[in-house]
Amino acid sequence: MPLVGAAPVGSLDVALDHLRSAKGSIRVCLTADPDNFPNCIDDRHAVTRSIPAAQHSFRFGALPRGDYAIAVIHDENDNAKLDTFAGIPKEGFGFSRNPPIRFGPPRFTAARFTLDSDAETQQVTMRYIL
Repeated sequence: MPLVGAAPVGSLDVALDHLRSAKGSIRVCLTADPDNFPNCIDDRHAVTRSIPAAQHSFRFGALPRGDYAIAVIHDENDNAKLDTFAGIPKEGFGFSRNPPIRFGPPRFTAARFTLDSDAETQQVTMRYIL
């Protein structure tokens, strides 16, 4: 029996497609704050993860239901950042809902999805430019 007044929660499974190698780490940011997407720098409620690049899926558990967006980088050299050359990413990246990429990262609204059940899944296709 649920606790009276307890906020409903759900789990989120994330699967990654098209990783070009198993080198380094996958760094993930899950946020509900449009102002802190995709970096999650000033978001104390953001959930971040770092997993081995050989692992192509993971789960976020006990998330409050609501709107979220995911940003993923494939940190192939494990230096804890997305390396760029002339502003162009040298490492892989991806976002929930796989929005089109033009100049710069997508807006929160383009990557936003709603966790509104006990379990949701997001399939993130990794992209590599250089």
